[in-house]
Amino acid sequence: MRQTLENRFFLILLLLVSLAFFFVLEPFWGAIFWAAAITVIFYPLQDWLLKVTGNRRNLSALITLLCCVLIVVMPVLLIVAQVVQEAIGLYQSIQQGDISPSAILDQVRTAFPVIPELLETAGIDTDSIRQRLSDFAVAASRYLAQETLSIGQNTMTLVLNLGLMLYLAFFLLRDGHTLIDLFVRALPLGDEREHRLFAKFAEVTRATVKGNLLVAIVQGALGGLIFAILGLPAAVLWGVLMAILSLIPAVGAALVWGPAAIYLYASGAWVPGTVLVVYGMVVIGLADNILRPILVGRDTKLPDYIVLFSTLGGIALMGINGFVIGPLIAALFMTFWDIFMREFNQEEDSPF
Repeated sequence: MRQTLENRFFLILLLLVSLAFFFVLEPFWGAIFWAAAITVIFYPLQDWLLKVTGNRRNLSALITLLCCVLIVVMPVLLIVAQVVQEAIGLYQSIQQGDISPSAILDQVRTAFPVIPELLETAGIDTDSIRQRLSDFAVAASRYLAQETLSIGQNTMTLVLNLGLMLYLAFFLLRDGHTLIDLFVRALPLGDEREHRLFAKFAEVTRATVKGNLLVAIVQGALGGLIFAILGLPAAVLWGVLMAILSLIPAVGAALVWGPAAIYLYASGAWVPGTVLVVYGMVVIGLADNILRPILVGRDTKLPDYIVLFSTLGGIALMGINGFVIGPLIAALFMTFWDIFMREFNQEEDSPF
């Protein structure tokens, strides 16, 4: 009886201490998550370097981390610096009257008179919509400028999080197998199940990060390129916005190039507008429709509709990190049910 009481009390304290530790680390979960993601993505390079360097783990982890900085971190920082500059310039142009959202909306109304007529037939006040859209454009540009400016002002926080991420990634790369064995020993799920769950975690994280980011980079680069060719302002800014929105499958990048095409048509630039529409539907659209199922759906072994809904749900709940965490939770959900059906219902073949 006393032994049972002691065990229960110990388990309660273990749970409380674990929760306390969770909340202590809460400010750094972003850095921890991306350190784990970097480790999963670059671990094959770490394994190859271990063979080349004669199993020198510190050297292999350091070289792998340097490759990550050169391939991922430095390009991202350069792009962010350019986006900050263009976002502030766009906001200043709107404030100084060089770009007028109201004038642009008036151009659209004049070029497409059928749209206001349909709205008025439906009992919708087009003047109020015009004012709201104009106010929204000003507010959005101000918010974007403030957020991008805050990135520069909070350089110390950014550098701290980046440093913590790289610091943790070094140790995860160096001691990855040891940490996995430690978790397998600690978790009371059964070694086979735990190895399977860790393998699924690595598989889905690698597929979603590499797949979604590659699709985002391709779509953002293609979008920014056509904006620059057509002479639209802040091409890098809009390209990055298309890359971010492309994390939303099927419709993301079109939320940027679609309104831009309408603006070109409204301003009388029919040829550039048509070029942008065709380019957006064929080139940018195909990059999403072809690459995403190949890079994400196939490697995660999840149906396309599960990838879509889990990505949208993850982004809605967790922000930008949700594009990885959402599909990861979906994959772990299906893996747990697969284990349940195989072991408890004695199912030999699983639909998952």
